[in-house]
Amino acid sequence: MMKGKFLFVAVLFSALSFGFASCDMINGNESDDPTQGEQTEQNGSTENNGGELDDPADPYNGHTYVDLGLSVKWATCNVGADSPEDYGDYFAWGEVVPKTYFDWSNYKWVQEGDDDLIKYFTDEWYGNEVPVDNKTVLEAVDDAASVNMGGVWRMPTITEVEELINGCIWTWTTLNGVEGYEVKSKTNDNSIFLPAAGGWAEDEHGGLREECLYWCSSLSIEGQYGAWSLNAISFEGITENPISRYYGLSVRGVTE
Repeated sequence: MMKGKFLFVAVLFSALSFGFASCDMINGNESDDPTQGEQTEQNGSTENNGGELDDPADPYNGHTYVDLGLSVKWATCNVGADSPEDYGDYFAWGEVVPKTYFDWSNYKWVQEGDDDLIKYFTDEWYGNEVPVDNKTVLEAVDDAASVNMGGVWRMPTITEVEELINGCIWTWTTLNGVEGYEVKSKTNDNSIFLPAAGGWAEDEHGGLREECLYWCSSLSIEGQYGAWSLNAISFEGITENPISRYYGLSVRGVTE
């Protein structure tokens, strides 16, 4: 039994429809490489250390963004997605390779066969095997956006997610038949689409077509088995909540 856990929330929803640009653009043209962004699962690790560029002249590494008039620009698509409505890949917090089973037993940053954390904790109560590291924000090598998107991309902090919540108008809608939220800037008319991709716990996919669940890069200090996430639910509104770090959620990159 773990020392602390957080759970999913269940929901329903309804819809409209509108259009968005594609995710990967190279010199103004859509990428025609079907393997772009693909990775091989390697027990939660990858050889990419984050921020690597395919083209040194393009700091965005072929990925597009939307300027919502906030402190950071938001990627057009989820990590691993080919279009704004594509769900993309799912990641445990602090892992950079997608997988199909999410549990404490295969979570990278917990001691094998135990419930002690081995990275990202500020209280010794959470980890007896290694010293407290006082890390509260993911390093680039453990950031799914940084590693998979490369360039100047990274995952948003909890502060940047709160800014997205408060600085935009959120409308439940559909894009090409996929339910999710249109997130429209209050200061300009730009918008992004967040598909309701749900999330994974063990081998169960919860909240599909009902919940938009996205990781932040910020650790939950109050309960360090959890990390902060954006929870956008059709009939319950938009908020940020800590969720167990082993859960599989979507990731949307940001850049300055």
